[in-house]
Amino acid sequence: MKKIYGRLMIIVLISILLFLSMLTMDAMAANTSYDDFKILLQQEVIGVVSDQTGMPLPGVTVIVKGKNSGSTTDIDGKYSLAIAPEDVLVFSFIGFKTHEEPVNGRREILVAMEEDISSLGEVQINAGYYSTTKRESTGNISRVTAEEIELQPVISPIQALQGRMAGVEIIPGGNQPGMAPTIRIRGRNSLREDGNFPLYIINGVPINSAPIESNSLLGDTGIDPLNTLNVSNIESIEVLKDADATAIYGSRGANGVVLITTKKGKNQKTGLEARVYTGAATVPNRMDLLNTEQYIQIRKQAFINDGVEPDQFNAFDLVLWDQNRYTDWQDFYFGGTSSITDVNLSTSGGDENTSFRLGGSYHKQGTVYPGDFDYNKVTTGLNLNHVSDNKKLNIDLSVNYGLDNNNLVGFADLSFNAFYLPPNAPQIFNEDGSLHWEDWAEAGWSNPLEGFFNASTTRANNLVSSLGVSYELLQGLTIKSNLGYTNLSSTEVLKKPKRSYNPANRESIDHNSTNLDVDRKSWIIEPQLLYTKKVGNGKLDALLGGTFQESNYTSLGLEAQGYVSESLIGNLSAAESISNAVNQNTTYRYTAIFGRLGFSLDQKYFINLTGRRDGSSRFGPGKRFANFGAIGGAWIFTEEPFLKNNLSFLSLGKLRGSYGTTGNDQIGDYGYLDAYEATIGPGGLYPTQLANPDYSWEINKKLESAIEFGFLQNRINLSLSWYRNRSSNQLVGYPLAATTGFNSVQANLPATVENTGWEVELAITNIRSKNFHWQSFFNLTVPKNKLVNYPDIEQSSYANTFKVGSPLNIRLLYQYQGIDPETGYYSVADVNQDGRLDYEDRIVVQDLGRKFFGGINNNFSFKNFSVNFLWEFVKQEGSLSFSNPGNLSNQREEVIQALDPGSGFQRVSQSYEASVAYFDALESTFPFLDASFLRLKTFSIGYSLPSNFLQGIGLKDGKIFLNGQNLLTLTNYEGMDPEVPTGGSQFAGLQTVTGGIQINF
Repeated sequence: MKKIYGRLMIIVLISILLFLSMLTMDAMAANTSYDDFKILLQQEVIGVVSDQTGMPLPGVTVIVKGKNSGSTTDIDGKYSLAIAPEDVLVFSFIGFKTHEEPVNGRREILVAMEEDISSLGEVQINAGYYSTTKRESTGNISRVTAEEIELQPVISPIQALQGRMAGVEIIPGGNQPGMAPTIRIRGRNSLREDGNFPLYIINGVPINSAPIESNSLLGDTGIDPLNTLNVSNIESIEVLKDADATAIYGSRGANGVVLITTKKGKNQKTGLEARVYTGAATVPNRMDLLNTEQYIQIRKQAFINDGVEPDQFNAFDLVLWDQNRYTDWQDFYFGGTSSITDVNLSTSGGDENTSFRLGGSYHKQGTVYPGDFDYNKVTTGLNLNHVSDNKKLNIDLSVNYGLDNNNLVGFADLSFNAFYLPPNAPQIFNEDGSLHWEDWAEAGWSNPLEGFFNASTTRANNLVSSLGVSYELLQGLTIKSNLGYTNLSSTEVLKKPKRSYNPANRESIDHNSTNLDVDRKSWIIEPQLLYTKKVGNGKLDALLGGTFQESNYTSLGLEAQGYVSESLIGNLSAAESISNAVNQNTTYRYTAIFGRLGFSLDQKYFINLTGRRDGSSRFGPGKRFANFGAIGGAWIFTEEPFLKNNLSFLSLGKLRGSYGTTGNDQIGDYGYLDAYEATIGPGGLYPTQLANPDYSWEINKKLESAIEFGFLQNRINLSLSWYRNRSSNQLVGYPLAATTGFNSVQANLPATVENTGWEVELAITNIRSKNFHWQSFFNLTVPKNKLVNYPDIEQSSYANTFKVGSPLNIRLLYQYQGIDPETGYYSVADVNQDGRLDYEDRIVVQDLGRKFFGGINNNFSFKNFSVNFLWEFVKQEGSLSFSNPGNLSNQREEVIQALDPGSGFQRVSQSYEASVAYFDALESTFPFLDASFLRLKTFSIGYSLPSNFLQGIGLKDGKIFLNGQNLLTLTNYEGMDPEVPTGGSQFAGLQTVTGGIQINF
């Protein structure tokens, strides 16, 4: 470790010295007096940019040739720029040929741009340590831009990617704001759930993608570490998928890489942008459950069928509770309306040397549940960019800070009882707002909202900062250094006052609290050397760099009891006692050297070589370093003379492929060491972890081949990719026998997991005229995951969890046999006929994964109006419960059919035998059914205010918009939400409608 620290100090000193030297050279090269004279000669030029049909083109980049000043056109294609009379303007836009126009002293310049059949090359893609174009890329990189996500009323930017990218599967974590979604890039590679997180990079700085721990309702999935980002401040999100794209990140890129780039300032007159939207969200669906009349009828029939007399103990819902009372518990629990408000302000500007962007936002979201709960987020961001007059020195500074405050109900999931409570159950609250206990206690039940006055508050502060400095030493040779620092702190307090609990038990209950503090800090330094040179008809790009990173993790969990007053709960100094203290403090160090060599010939042959040697402190001595690399190639065959002149309809034809390896070290720190903790008594230690210094990296070998087409001057673009990823040397906590004294030991298992699949991406410009524009985008993923091999799995502890040849996401089920004609109950197969049901009888392997998924996106514009909508589709199976007629809980409305013979439901009964048969059936194929869906994920309508009106009130741009999410779902699934088709009672996405206005000053 001393050697590593010594190297780090050398790198830091060199970076500082280089930075100071660059500033000195830049100052020496400047010619200030001449620049001041040129500024005096500048004049304002205005104009309009359109296509060949006269249709205005918004978003066209207009720059001064040879300088770093410029602007972009507004919604009407208009621009304005302060320039010198002898300057030359350069107009560039995706899909059109770059156009140069000498000013020659003119004050107004109108430009009609020509479509470019090779426009694919204009799309710039962030590939991490370097940039490329869609046309020249040898790897598989998907991209979404600000226009697609900035107005979505979501908390985490990951949620905005649903249905927009092939190979990227995103499943919501739940219906509470702040819950971390599950993101899988080309499937699950590791046997461990926590070994499948992708790498998150924000402006070049990696952050820990693992969800933040929580003791609240967010604890099931954890808290998304991206919650504190401002979605409206994101310029683009790129997802790197194959070996060619991810290998340069080595062990960190095994599960894919998500690159998030925030917005930067523009070299134009300082302006102010304001955007405000507000709206509401509701739960879009309800399950059809029994009403009181139906429920009472079927419950009485159960006692008749069983020959049992109902009394206050076995049928208090029939004897004690009002049989004419009806409560729609779904409406009671989650029938409210969640209000949403979002405010964004930003200012940006600059000159040909320096530009900036400073912005801030506020987001508030309410709840659909009873009670006063909400989520609040405040963010601010600064981007500062500087380039020297001689264009040799570049400095990029980015600072993003977010603060969120999540106030949640402090007990069990509120939606659970909405489906199980009998419809004639008594009231929850008294008239004074306190919890009602008497009727519930008489029946031997607790109030379903016991704990309602508990309060959970989770506050998170997140700082992500980066500094990039580069200097061109010689023509084509640039030295560069990226530095980053992140600090994420989460403080959570769960308050439990006495009034949340039954008064009969309050004498034995204290006011108490549970406290959890989590702190993540990291720094990174990445010096790099870049070289670019033309070689004959080819171009060579080389990159050599190093990574030095350290991450510190601290968590402290406490339980406090004995507060004398409810107002003091959470103030640890006021607690009578503190117990169950859990403290963790770990340090992770990572170092690497990496390189890239790219070569292109005649703009039609491309090859890309990447390599990386990684070192991780999570492995023992002798196992810490490993090598990873990849090769990628592409051939644009339509540039060949025999095709270029004979297939005029084919504007692009490209073959692409890659192969390489990445690693994975996503395990706990210090797992290779023995660990001890102090005994309760003084002077003692006891072992808590068994050492294994011999485990090493998981290895992921990635193979891909793809073909891309562009038809009719790239009005139609089609991409078809096939991939195969094999992850071996699996890192898991290997279970040990109880006689060893330990539950598990960290080890490598001889198991291989394979992900294969097909990805299709299609982009079509259907209509492009002066007043009307229509574009369509389609993506489809057909994935397949399986455990390829695992020697002697039958003798391992995973014999009942995984099966060789089957996916990892499976359940082993009994075979459902229908209704037993003798008992009238559900029946499952006793395969070995030993008179009992166990794992030997679970012969059905149920795949819980998605068979295919994708999205269909359409963008329309007509004059000042725009319409955009995205359909998300998924093919899958799910389960549906609530099929136990006669049980003391509500059921699906269809269960009323059980009163008639041959309904498919078991005999109406409230007996123990009926319950056993029902729960056995739930572990069989009985509850599984098609849960595929087609969902209108997003829908938006916008209207750009007329330019004449805007000029009259002193504005540059203005737009009003209306957005909707989850507006319509087409499915045969009868549960709450096919997106989380487990049992039927869970739901994730709310139906949201927001409207707002955006203005630019």
